[in-house]
Amino acid sequence: MKKREIADNAGVSVKTLMNWCRPFRQELAALGMKPNAKKLPPHIVQFICEKFCIDV
Repeated sequence: MKKREIADNAGVSVKTLMNWCRPFRQELAALGMKPNAKKLPPHIVQFICEKFCIDV
């Protein structure tokens, strides 16, 4: 899933979504998220959506 799709579901911009993720940067990196990736694997999408209560 693309970051844009997650941000749209949350009603925010991609920049805001990434600002929300900033405190979880180390956890996301451990899961394999690359900072400039536009498309995210399912386990990272699940992590982000659970942290911020985003329905996808």
